[in-house]
Amino acid sequence: MTNKILDSIKQTVTIDAPINKVWEKVASSKGIEEWFMPNNFEPEEGHEFTLQSPFGPSPCKVLEVDKPKKLSFSWDSEGWIITFLLNEGDGQTEFTLIHGGWKEADVILLKANEKSSVVRERMNGGWSQIVNRLKQAVENG
Repeated sequence: MTNKILDSIKQTVTIDAPINKVWEKVASSKGIEEWFMPNNFEPEEGHEFTLQSPFGPSPCKVLEVDKPKKLSFSWDSEGWIITFLLNEGDGQTEFTLIHGGWKEADVILLKANEKSSVVRERMNGGWSQIVNRLKQAVENG
């Protein structure tokens, strides 16, 4: 078996709300804290911020802001890129989260002290729960 680069995680959910309401929850510090993690995020390209993860503070940097359609930032020290894509139609918003920048399957990720493939599998399940928390936060907010 070849040790290939792992595919990006992709999670999509349809939220029963207009795009600007979803954008407020994914592109503000307060909004992100409601469904993801405590942070000091600002929606400005180049802004460096911290996500307070269960493994400790994770350094991040905003890479792209295209209000209200796309937000992208680097996450932690493993080369990960998180992208939020929003697409509006019929009063609903399709929200897609992409977690890219994965290494080869057998590479050990230092913070987790696990193979990249194990961490990716665990995070794929976690992201599924997190995007559903976003859906609930927007629809019930």
